Amino acid sequence: MYLAFYGLREPPFSITPDPRFVFLSERHRDALAHLLYGVGKGGSGGFVQLTGEVGTGKTTLSRLLLEQLPENTRVALVLNPKLSSVELIESICEELKLDVTGVRGSLKGLVDVLNHFLLDAYAAGQRIVVIIDEAQNLSIDALEQIRLLTNLETPTQKLLQIILLGQPELRELLEKPELRQLAQRVTARYHLTPLDEDETESFVRHRLAVAGSPRFPFTRLGVRALHARSGGVPRLINIIAERALMAGYVADEPQIGERLVQHAADEVVGRNRRKRRRWVAAAAVVAALAFTALWAARRTPEPVAPPRAGSEVPLPAGLRHDELSARAAALPDDAALAAWTQLLALWQVDAQRLTVREAARCPGDIYPGLSCLRLSGNLAKLRALSRPVLLQLHVGERHPLAVLRGLGDTTARLDFGVPTQRDDPASALIEVPLALLDQVWLGEFYAIWKSPEDLPETIRRGDAGPGAAWLRERLVRFGAPAAPPDTGALVDADTETRVRDVQSRFGLVPDGIVGPETELALASRDPGGPVLARDLP
Repeated sequence: MYLAFYGLREPPFSITPDPRFVFLSERHRDALAHLLYGVGKGGSGGFVQLTGEVGTGKTTLSRLLLEQLPENTRVALVLNPKLSSVELIESICEELKLDVTGVRGSLKGLVDVLNHFLLDAYAAGQRIVVIIDEAQNLSIDALEQIRLLTNLETPTQKLLQIILLGQPELRELLEKPELRQLAQRVTARYHLTPLDEDETESFVRHRLAVAGSPRFPFTRLGVRALHARSGGVPRLINIIAERALMAGYVADEPQIGERLVQHAADEVVGRNRRKRRRWVAAAAVVAALAFTALWAARRTPEPVAPPRAGSEVPLPAGLRHDELSARAAALPDDAALAAWTQLLALWQVDAQRLTVREAARCPGDIYPGLSCLRLSGNLAKLRALSRPVLLQLHVGERHPLAVLRGLGDTTARLDFGVPTQRDDPASALIEVPLALLDQVWLGEFYAIWKSPEDLPETIRRGDAGPGAAWLRERLVRFGAPAAPPDTGALVDADTETRVRDVQSRFGLVPDGIVGPETELALASRDPGGPVLARDLP
């Protein structure tokens, strides 16, 4: 809603990992250099350790690393480290697409299969890398087992490189006496610290410039407050800055100063407990929130300034904030399960065969033929997916889930799954202005899509078989020519390029590798399945 007011082409502070917005401070470049060194540019095998607080950019760096790996490198990416020793080795084997038939559950059998593969890969000139995210959640037994994997070697070279990404607790974990052997094998360490004040300003300027900003809207004091309240953590900088722009828009203030940043930070991270003066303009900002919905209904070809308080323009149809708060407050304790029930019903899932409580964990294989993924994004991403999703809202003290059933130009249709009138399921549906949705939705959502049970977890260049055939069929729906019937299904260079194009359309890292999020994007044009209603006001 604030884009035209600040002359922006697109939201500058979305938390989705768009590579165009990546800002690498000096410490981020150093961290990436350590990772590349450990993988093959000087590393001698063993472990590489990257730690940092939540939101400092570890995942972003790992994605950049995947983009810059040499072509002769194969990667096993483990995102869920809360596994037993056997399950962890089994996951690594599956990521490397090794045949573990007959050895599942057998630690010796799995290690033997992995060892044979590593020797063959070494003979073929390939380098094998295992990346374990959230490694602070690894058990001591699992860490000891992956240490033993580094014993797989030739007389001159280690056969496996392991990268551990984790929060600061990982450093404390590796300092335990029982893990001293592993700690001695860490060949490169780097701790990613938050941005300083100057880097915070550079970060904000970079993202605004990419989004097309003709000027820098934050004052010096505004930047100082943004750094202080975010602690220099990039993810928090994005969230607070986004809220500050919205507050500036509704208050008709072209410059974002300290007061607006503090107000935005109070909404995101809670009130600052240090003593500070009470600022008078806060009441004006809150009073102006009602006018956010006003401008959602006005569609003008040129950027225009928003109305000032008192403008006599009618609000669009839909709930206001106080009505939405009352609706959220009246929801029963099991409302989240009711919302999940509605989403599953849209995909023809019989709730008698699958407990909703189990589905609410959003396991990857939520139901035979269906996958589930927890994501973050914006309205543009939801429009591109064009499927009903489950939104995590933040309304006062409540954090309800709601199924997004429709998305119009100015309003959204939500379904809490709990009718307000008995025997009238339609009374569970409400419509809210998009401007209000921007206020209560921070970008978190759950998505479900059709996924063949034999589809591999990742599809990349050089792969063949059912996964490659599925990929080619989906790319045709994005404009790719159909492959001749007499050609085998293979992910070649052209296929990889087309995958990158699709990833760019959906705001994903264009690495050419089909993982769960890219699979969701590719499946968005599959026939069948529920679609978002568009015939809204």
